[in-house]
Amino acid sequence: METSYTDIEGRWSDIDKVIKRTGPFVAPDFQPDTNDSPSIKTALQNDFKILVIGAGGLGCELLKNLALSGFRNIDVIDMDTIDVSNLNRQFLFRRKDVGKSKAEVAAAFINQRVAGCKVTPYKCKIQDKDEDYYRQFKLIIAGLDSIEARRWINGLLVNLVVTDTDGNIDPLTIIPLIDGGTEGFKGQARVILPRISSCFECSLESFPPQTTYAICTIANTPRVPEHCIQWALIFGLPDAAIPKPFDPKVFDNDNPVHMTWLYETAKKRAEDHNINGVTYKLTQGVAKNIIPAIASTNAIIAAACCNEAFKICTDSSGYLDNYMMYNGQQSVYTYTFNYEVKEGCAVCGSNIVSYEVSPKTLLSTFLEDISKDSRFQFKKPSLRCNGRNLYMQGLLHQSTVPNLEKSLEDLQVGEGDEITITDPSLPVSITSIILLIYHDVESESEEETTTTSTNSFTPSVNNQEVPREKVWEKYAKRSRERTDHRTDQNQCRKLINQILKEYKAGSHVSIEEVRAKAIEAQTKKIQSYFDNEFQTNVSIKA
Repeated sequence: METSYTDIEGRWSDIDKVIKRTGPFVAPDFQPDTNDSPSIKTALQNDFKILVIGAGGLGCELLKNLALSGFRNIDVIDMDTIDVSNLNRQFLFRRKDVGKSKAEVAAAFINQRVAGCKVTPYKCKIQDKDEDYYRQFKLIIAGLDSIEARRWINGLLVNLVVTDTDGNIDPLTIIPLIDGGTEGFKGQARVILPRISSCFECSLESFPPQTTYAICTIANTPRVPEHCIQWALIFGLPDAAIPKPFDPKVFDNDNPVHMTWLYETAKKRAEDHNINGVTYKLTQGVAKNIIPAIASTNAIIAAACCNEAFKICTDSSGYLDNYMMYNGQQSVYTYTFNYEVKEGCAVCGSNIVSYEVSPKTLLSTFLEDISKDSRFQFKKPSLRCNGRNLYMQGLLHQSTVPNLEKSLEDLQVGEGDEITITDPSLPVSITSIILLIYHDVESESEEETTTTSTNSFTPSVNNQEVPREKVWEKYAKRSRERTDHRTDQNQCRKLINQILKEYKAGSHVSIEEVRAKAIEAQTKKIQSYFDNEFQTNVSIKA
């Protein structure tokens, strides 16, 4: 039952100063409000529905700011409950609220304090809601502490965008995502327009990957307490032989019963392998990946996010394009830049990433490497290639474990083959495809018998004065910082290999001819990278 109310005179005077005036930064079609036609204020208070994901440190600030900015129709989703440690910064909660739902308590507080505002809470996972639920919102603001959840909502919103047969986007199906995040004195705010700007997945490698451990080490030779905790999560949960007081399919790291089982299972595993140090606190830290939070950083980032929401909904100013970072460790520093769409993005790009590996690499090593790679950040990957299961989680896990000790070559995975990867960390039903590019490893163990200058060397066939791997190692070393251009690096490497083969065949190629081939490879970046490496380090003499 709705309660009638009357706004206090002058309550929205600060908002009126923005929406009743035009200015140099307004959108081209901006029409300021008038006393007779307050269309923007009406839309803010009645038409625009906003979703806030997360009701923690950032979420409390977001809800307060939105309600005081004129938004009156807000949903909030959070599956967490209030802990006593939250009370120092999550100001919508009191000691009497400990143990209650964050979403429900936060919504009740805002509804009571801000007259006319209606916040509807949901204590659930964002994955529990269907696509029709998310379609109703004008925009979504994420105040999450989980990269996995961010990837999921980002992928969903990209998939909700409708395009016609010519690839033209229906603008009415675009739901902007404003993503805020904090860690200690650092924070970031970002505006994502699905299918128009870069998505969250495009910048995934800018986030440091979570600490991971080799699957084979966890399964067979644990050495530290963290191995035992990860074993309980990865192998203990799906093992039907280990009794559990809950359904393993709905494991919740915020549930004390679930966490107690995880701790006891990990402790027993540690005792069986004579490992000390498994504690309940450590178990929580590994399972929840706890990071520090500071109230002032939350306030700054939440203000930036709500400012962008207001600008998008009112057209009163241009919105962020598209990333703002904040650092308050030693001073107050902010920097804004445009994150570009990443080629090969699993969500909004081609979904195919080139990956360089030796054919003699064991599948277990390959699995560990791609899990640590900042471009992917896989959690529990399952691998398929050429219609065969290489390694699978779940029911097929045991049948594919022997493949871990086999090389890619033994598994008949050839160069140019595509490995399809599914993982819980990937949003919705999206899969990632890795295109393998093999490199030779025979010359890596050979001693170099030639000396090279940083300015020049003369290729030869008989005495092997062309140190192919050494040249590439120099190139790769300088290119590692440019991880977003690895596709270009692989193209460069193909050119390098081609040149060296031609030298071995007795056909000398000039630097100008090689540059021409780089241009033919369809990218100017390749030409630039090639010039940097070969003109700086190597001068090929005809």
